[in-house]
Order: sequence, then structure tokens, then C-alpha cells
Amino acid sequence: MTVQIVEIPDMAIVMADGTRLSARVWMPEDAASNPVPVVLEYLPYRKRDGTAARDQLTHPWMAAQGYACVRVDQRGNGESEGLFDDEYSAQEMSDGLEVIAWLAEQPWSTGKVGMMGISWGGFNCLQAAYNKAPALKAVISLCSTTDRYADDIHYKGGCLISENISWAATAASWFSVPPDPELVGDKWRDIWLNRLEEAPFLARTWHEHSQRDAYWKHGSVCEDYDAISAAVYSIGGWHDGYRNTPAHLAANVKAPVRAVVGPWNHKYPHFAVPGPRIGFLQEAVRWWDHWLKGIDNGADKDPQYTAWLMDSVKPETSFTHRPGRWITEAVWPSPSIANRRMALGFETLGAEAAGAFSQKAVPSTAVGMGTGEYFPFGFGPGELPDDQRADDALSACFDSAETSEITDIVGAPRVTLRLASDQARGQIIVRLNDLRPDGTSAMISYGMLNLRHRNSHEVAEPLVPGEVYEVSLDLDQIAYRLPAGHRLRIAVSTSYWPLVWPEAVPVTATISGGWLDLPVRPTAQGDETSFPEPVTAPALPKKEHSEGEEFKRIETDMTTGVTKITTYGAGALTEDLTHGVRTSEAVEKVYAIHKDDPASARVDITWNRTYGRGDWQVRTRVVTSMWGDADHLHIEQHTEAWEGDTSVFQSSHKDSVPRG
Repeated sequence: MTVQIVEIPDMAIVMADGTRLSARVWMPEDAASNPVPVVLEYLPYRKRDGTAARDQLTHPWMAAQGYACVRVDQRGNGESEGLFDDEYSAQEMSDGLEVIAWLAEQPWSTGKVGMMGISWGGFNCLQAAYNKAPALKAVISLCSTTDRYADDIHYKGGCLISENISWAATAASWFSVPPDPELVGDKWRDIWLNRLEEAPFLARTWHEHSQRDAYWKHGSVCEDYDAISAAVYSIGGWHDGYRNTPAHLAANVKAPVRAVVGPWNHKYPHFAVPGPRIGFLQEAVRWWDHWLKGIDNGADKDPQYTAWLMDSVKPETSFTHRPGRWITEAVWPSPSIANRRMALGFETLGAEAAGAFSQKAVPSTAVGMGTGEYFPFGFGPGELPDDQRADDALSACFDSAETSEITDIVGAPRVTLRLASDQARGQIIVRLNDLRPDGTSAMISYGMLNLRHRNSHEVAEPLVPGEVYEVSLDLDQIAYRLPAGHRLRIAVSTSYWPLVWPEAVPVTATISGGWLDLPVRPTAQGDETSFPEPVTAPALPKKEHSEGEEFKRIETDMTTGVTKITTYGAGALTEDLTHGVRTSEAVEKVYAIHKDDPASARVDITWNRTYGRGDWQVRTRVVTSMWGDADHLHIEQHTEAWEGDTSVFQSSHKDSVPRG
């Protein structure tokens, strides 16, 4: 039964140091006389405009089921006072714990708090549980990670991800626009200019910490899984960058855990793509009903691990739907999943150990063009991995014979290689591909390793050129059905541009042995569970005053030998009809590299944002660039802000950091 709700667009939550945080709240209209549990979403992404459309689909519906849904802007963002200092900082975590305690004490609250969120909000759900917020009884964490270094947007396998600089550019742009004068009054300009003046140079910070040091351990809940006592519902997507967290939490947290992974991208699963979408809101309320209201509805008895086992399909750079079926495991890791070892031979992958061989992964700045985006969001061209044949042709490949039966791959494939490098440093990228009878090569999963991190991500150890090392790496978790008549391919490369920032010199790796450990589950016969169809609250009333534009181009100058990858996305100028603010954003990213010189890699990222109502109009531009030489990465960031046509702020940052 649903109830009538009220919405409060700007509720004050005052921290111990006097800083006022701003919250948007939906709750039953009789909550003052009939207190309800609280569900918190705590983000920097500007509830007034940034996540307003998404929030409108979700929180009113949940509040109508008997919850107070509270969407809080973090310190220094939106209409919240103070200054932003860094992602997942000690200040952010301290504020989050204060917010939870404050919510538990309100007269409209029963004192029991749940926390949910996706991406940044999914991280701090887990961090609040890790920090033992007393009133926090359960969380729903989507598209998040347990290890900020090994499995986030900055580094992967010790390799520098190009998203590190891209995310630094995005964050600087996100946090460059002002609060709404309608809510904060005449002080909006002073707040805005102070934020711009004090904005941290995160592009430098995130590149300075190239190994897994205390900076990254802070906020990584894998440091002590036992610290988490709240019930955890972890949700991920096979087409998202964060594929591994549900399995990691299910395998390691002793508190109740439910893990679900669908075919989705970096979105909530009631409006994510590819489908099938699920009734996430019904799932969430069932979770909250049990852990926050004490209703015995069986939410604590669901299978620990549920995944969408995807069928093999011809690779495309976007999908609206991935065929497959839902599978479940009562516990994770599952005793029903067996390891199938397949040995590498010269260009072969088979059950029997091969004799001595030598096969080279030779350098090429062109390998990686078919990878798609590290974080697909469901908009823009070329987001998903394309046919892998072009990248395969530039890699060392090991192919199996045709399979004689269906193989359900469920878990994290592991690859071990015996190899030697011709340089003191290097990286390897390993892809597991499905060679289909139609001739296409579809990516199943991938992983990477900075070879100087072969023993530890905390200490980088140079290689001795020519010396043979045995290295192992886990590929990303996956649930994938390989049909009979298909073949498996292991493809190994020493670069993967533009997803991975290349080493400064070309690297050749000579592979002389190894094997694939493939997690194989008994063949699923059909759906082993089901979910309700998705529902949402009515959409936010808005009006678009222009059209958006998106494109992706790959161009090679045959004279200079430079290849440029340009992506551009401009959103429509959109008016929120509930308060009249119009916003727009546009981003251009240009990745460039010379075919013979990995040190020439460069990226230039330009973000433009507009924000205003009537005669009050502001805009910002953030231009971020990174390039390298043999020993350093060089980073520049320029920010400019305008009120109307008048430039009111300019800043420039420039620094160099050692490579690794």
C-alpha cells in the first residue's frame, strides 16, 4: 500500500563545525506522527540539477512505500556549504557519519537508516558501513568497488587507465558551477568564487599516487571486510567498468550479502541498458522492508549470487538487449563451479600441456581501438567493445579447437604466462574472446598487469630484460555462454591505447608458456529466478530548448603518422520546469598518438557547462591536457568562469609527475 508523500527541496543538516549541508527529502505526509525508516543517498552530483531527473524516478516512489528518502549534496557541492577536497576524503566520510546520526535522531525517523547509491554513492555506502555508523542497518551499493586502487577508475592491474585524467577533468567541471541563488540568496557568488579558487588539482594528486599506498587504502573496504556488519545488497553490470565488486563482497563479507549482476551499463537497473531491466525499486523496498522494518519477507534467504548468463552475440558497439538467462548460486564462491585448465602452445589453447615454444607480443599503438569505453553510460557512439579481429591481428593469439558442447563461463578467468620483456618495464593486456562461426571475435572478459607490479601493487620492481618471469592475472568476472562450435582465444598485447596509458618505450614480450584457468558451471537449463518488471515514479517535468549532438571519429594522418580519436557529446539545453533553471553541458576528448612512439600519447579534454535562469546566467570551461616524455607525465588544467558575458574567474595549474 502506498501513502501520500511530501517533498522538501532544501532541508538543512548542520555539521558539528557549523557547515550547512542541503538535502532534498521525500517522506510520507504523516511521518511526524508515524515515524518511518530513512534511506539516504549522499553524493556531490548536485541534486538541484545534476541528478534531479534520476532522483525523481526513484525517491518519490520509494517514499510512497513508507520511507523517508533523503538526497544530500556533499560539502562544497550544489547548495551545501563548505569546500570539496577530494573523493572519499576523511572530511566526506566524517560528514556522512554525522548525516546518518542526524537522520536517526529526527522525530519523523524510526532511528533505522539504510543507504543506497550508484558509483560515488555506491562507494560511500560501503565506506559508511565499514566505518560502523551505528544507525546504518543495511546498504544497497551499485556499480562500486572494494579496492580504490585495483578496481576503480584510476588504475587497473597497476596500469594507468586513461580514465584517470578524464575523470579528473570531469570532476573539475562538475564542481565548477555555482549554487542556485533561489536557495542560498545573494551569497551565491561568493560561495561560487571561493569554490573555484580553492578547487583541488586532482589530476596531479591521482597521478602522483601510482602505487597502492595509504592514499588508495583509505576508503578501500577490502582492507578489512570484517568491519562491515550492515547487510549489503551489491549490484553490478557486465557492461560497466565495475564488474567485480558483487563477487568480491559475496565472497568476503561475513554480514548478510546479496549480489546481483545484470547485463547493464553504469546505470540503475530499472533504466539501464542493455536489457533486460528489472524492478529495482521493488527489490530495494523488499530489502529495506526486511532490514529496516523487520518484515519477514525472505529477503535474507535469497541466493547469495545471481547473474545474467549472457548468450554469445555478434559484437556491436551498443545494445538495447542482451539475450540470456538468470542463474543463481546459494553461496559464493559456488562449489558447483569447476576449474578447467587450458594450456598455451604456439598459437594454440588446449587441454594438454604444450612443448617448448616462443611467441612474441610485439608493440603497436594501434591495438586497443576496438575496446569501447571503460565506463559505458548508455549514450554516445562506440561505447561497447567492437569486433576484436583488428586488435587480435596486432596481438599474440592462442586459439582453442571448436567446443563440442555448451560451456557456461561463470566467474573470473585467470591467465598465467611465462614471459620475458625486452625492457625494464612493461604492461600486458589479456583478452578472452569468443571466436564465432560467423568469423567475428567477441570480447568475453579482459585484464591487465603492470609487469613491475607482478609481486605487489605496493612496490614496483623493474624487470631484468630477457629474464623469464611467471606472472598471473585475473580477468574481470563474467557470466557468458560459449555455444558448441565456437572457439576461445587468448589475445595478449603490450599496449592498449587509448584505454591504458602506454609505457614510454615500445615493449616486446616473448611468451614461452602458460595456461588459462576457466571457471565452468554446469549448463543452465533456463531462468533460475526472476525479477519484477521495472517501475518508476513520474518523470521530472522538463523542456529541451536545443538538440544534443554526439560523434566519435578515428583519423590517421598518413603524413605525420599520428592517429587521433575524437569523441564529442553535447547535451540539450534543458529546463527544469519545477524551478526554471536551464542547464547544458558539452565535452570533447581528443586522444592522439604517433604510430611508432608510445611516449607521444596525449589527451586534450574540454568541458563547457551553462547554468542559469532568466537574466542570471553563468558558464564555465575547463580544459585539461596530459602528455608525456620518457620519465614524466605533464598535466595542465585551465578553468574560466563567466557571469553573463563577463569573465569573473581564471586559474591555471601545471605540473609534472614521474611515470610510476
